[in-house]
Amino acid sequence: MASLKDVQQLTQELEDLVGQLSSELKDGEVDFDKLVSITDNLSERADGLAETFTSINDALMQRIQGAKQGSSSQGSRSSAKAGSRS
Repeated sequence: MASLKDVQQLTQELEDLVGQLSSELKDGEVDFDKLVSITDNLSERADGLAETFTSINDALMQRIQGAKQGSSSQGSRSSAKAGSRS
């Protein structure tokens, strides 16, 4: 299972790519093929990270909604039992 440490590693890789891009723009002879390669790689990794966070968020929201529905259905069953005892 992925951990926050894995996510931290991915963000470090993104920072490294941004550093490479910045370095190429400042210090290098502008090689547009290299710039395209770096930015494509950066974009793919950033998209992957965004997809990961979206999946995690969706899973958590489903669990929360399930817990809410479970507690509300238990509450309505308790109310029905209490009403039938009268």
